Amino acid sequence: MVNATAVLPTLPSKHWLRGTAPTTRFSLRGNAAAQQLAGQALGLTLPVEACRAHSAGERAALWLGPDEYLLIAPLIEGEALRAQLAAALAPTPHSLVDVSHRQIGLELYGPHASWLLNAGCPLDLGLAAFPIGMCTRSVFMKTELLLWRKDADVFHVEIWRSFTEYFTGLLSEVARELPG
Repeated sequence: MVNATAVLPTLPSKHWLRGTAPTTRFSLRGNAAAQQLAGQALGLTLPVEACRAHSAGERAALWLGPDEYLLIAPLIEGEALRAQLAAALAPTPHSLVDVSHRQIGLELYGPHASWLLNAGCPLDLGLAAFPIGMCTRSVFMKTELLLWRKDADVFHVEIWRSFTEYFTGLLSEVARELPG
């Protein structure tokens, strides 16, 4: 049986879009004590500043709300990480849900990445307004997504798996205006 979280939908071949490696994702809800314990198990400090992401190697924690985080790690670490998090969080109230099956990660990169996203996203994605390390939920046209600016010209996009074709199709239409 094929693990659905490991199967990436077919993406258009573009010089500004790529799929990310298969990933484990957990939605974590909990107070400051739960956040500290989860961070220790994950091997990084969870961000306390709104709309920020912290990463260490291939693991990341994205702040989604005062008590809500998206935790990301390589797929191969999924079961072991779930067990580590569950053991670490056992003494404190929390919610830890594996959402790996729900969404996929994409990267938009290159000098036109923010321009492509701004064609359908209402946020100001200029570097001054949306600096490296910032993350937030938003929309692209009618598609809900999570944006994380990893570098000046690199955006990590988390999108529900069922919207991948719609999202990449819209981006491809927008990209027709790019030179060359």
